[in-house]
Amino acid sequence: MNHFKTLEFDVILNQLADCAVSAIAKERCMSVTPAANIAEATRLSNQTTEARKIIEQVGNPPIAIMTDLEKIIILLGADAMLTTEDIGNVATFLMSCGRMKSYLKRAEYTAADIAFYGNSMIDLSLLDEEINRCIRNGQIDDRATPKLHDLRRSIERKGEQIKGKIESLLKANKQYCTDGFAVVRNGRYTLPVEKKHKNKIPGALVEISNTGGTCYIEPTAISNLQDELSLLKIEEDNEVRIILYTLTALIYEHLPSIKLNMEAMETLDFVFAKGKLSISMKAAQIRLTEEREIRLLSARHPLLQSAEGGISPVPLDFALGNGMKGIIITGPNTGGKTVAIKTVGLISLMAQSGLHVPADERSSVCIFDSVWCDIGDGQSISQNLSTFSSHMTNIIDVLGRATANSLILFDELGSGTDPAEGMGIATAILEELLAKGCLFTVTTHYPEIKDFAAHTQGVINARMAFDRESLMPLYRLEIGEAGESCAIHIAERLGMPAHLLKRAREITYSGAATTSHDGPKENAIMTVTPLDVKDEPEKDIVIPRSQSFNIGDSVTVYPQKDIGIVYERANSKGEIGVQIKGKKQLINHKRIKLKVAAEELYPENYDFSIIFDTVENRKARHLMDRKSVAGVTVVIKEGDVL
Repeated sequence: MNHFKTLEFDVILNQLADCAVSAIAKERCMSVTPAANIAEATRLSNQTTEARKIIEQVGNPPIAIMTDLEKIIILLGADAMLTTEDIGNVATFLMSCGRMKSYLKRAEYTAADIAFYGNSMIDLSLLDEEINRCIRNGQIDDRATPKLHDLRRSIERKGEQIKGKIESLLKANKQYCTDGFAVVRNGRYTLPVEKKHKNKIPGALVEISNTGGTCYIEPTAISNLQDELSLLKIEEDNEVRIILYTLTALIYEHLPSIKLNMEAMETLDFVFAKGKLSISMKAAQIRLTEEREIRLLSARHPLLQSAEGGISPVPLDFALGNGMKGIIITGPNTGGKTVAIKTVGLISLMAQSGLHVPADERSSVCIFDSVWCDIGDGQSISQNLSTFSSHMTNIIDVLGRATANSLILFDELGSGTDPAEGMGIATAILEELLAKGCLFTVTTHYPEIKDFAAHTQGVINARMAFDRESLMPLYRLEIGEAGESCAIHIAERLGMPAHLLKRAREITYSGAATTSHDGPKENAIMTVTPLDVKDEPEKDIVIPRSQSFNIGDSVTVYPQKDIGIVYERANSKGEIGVQIKGKKQLINHKRIKLKVAAEELYPENYDFSIIFDTVENRKARHLMDRKSVAGVTVVIKEGDVL
């Protein structure tokens, strides 16, 4: 499973869904995945470009909401009669189809293929006209059929006749009534008669008031008229049902065409959603390439777009591939390393999914079969795993799934455990990634990993720029240079006392460590030496690990495990001169392990110039040791033993 959520690709899809109108198009947006081949990815990307072009030149498309259309289709399949509301929803959709066809017709001048998609939508204007003729303002119109028109006129006349008769009776019997007007009760016209006078007016008792003081009586004189009105209303209801059944049958007859138009509208809704997202992100279409490379120019993390009047994120320039398989990014905390690799991963996923990305259009990415990452705090409470254990579980899973066509992103590789072991694990993982042949980007603080990148074919260092004066990260990636944590410098700028800074530098660069009540610290060699003064007790003398290596020692250099010979003791930074395969170089003592001590390899007072010096220099030194010789020169190179 690709790590979409870690890279926040799901958030991008949510934003895409917000740009869609219909529920089905929103679901389609949420299910977007990267294309498996360059042809499909390019097609989808071109589609987004065309949608954006049409929106910018013609305006926003008239997308139909298609409310409850799926429910209506189910009712039609069950031979049910559609209600006036259902048929009204169908009419709204048909109107939107007509508007969409007109919109796309206007867009044809852009020459975008999507503009001609309107030709695939079926013209249903006759059905739309028939529905609108029969239904107006959510009601069956009087002129839907001649019979309905006649029935409603008869109902109106009969009602007027009843009103006239009831008002006449009210005037004649007003002394018995509690109100000066007729009242409709249970659909019948009645007179409100005082209870004590209820027998004064012949008729049927329809209802009694809550207080019991008023009886609502339908006079016998209008009973026949009201019966005639009820029959007319029954006939009207039957005619309305006939009209609804007729419209339902007509819609069912056009159902295949309606479904085709629904599919077209859903597709257009989805495609135009991609165009809207591109506009909102100020994004661009970048090139998809078959070369195994990523090249980003002025790229911005899609979720770190600046608000109006806010500070814009620093654009990222990034290049990987073209013979370079991996980039090791170093630099201070909060310097933007994590954002940088998440930007690379997220933009790769978006571009491969046919979405535009916030980067210069000259950028390019290749097609990956998968994108894997291990980023952030992966502590798992439910599985009782530490942060390191959780990260390692994830990384092991990634290594088992990754292929030569994968993109791998690891943040703070090897952190969360003993530094020496973490460095070793990180190096082993990098070697495995190189062996797989995939492209990868890793962030780290380990200086040994920087050295690994500097001396390994196919891997390059990069750093996040840092302003030493303001102590502010610049969020600018600089490829080709290793970064520094700048911790001691930051501590100095923040006011750490000078003696603490001095001690920190001694421990950091010479490997020295003090003893504690619990015993010696790591990286220190403990020796016990008797003192000449008898009254003084013996003391522990701590020798820095870096000073324990002597000229002539045979050593193993990690992580490459190269065998070399020490030609120069440690300097103030804890760097030891080691000759490996005839090449002299300075290496941090933490990367060196003693293999065989010099005293076991060479006799006492052995002349190491035999090993480390040139023949010409040795002859010159020999002459100069015997006497002063004019014109004889000893050539001193960096690393030479004097």
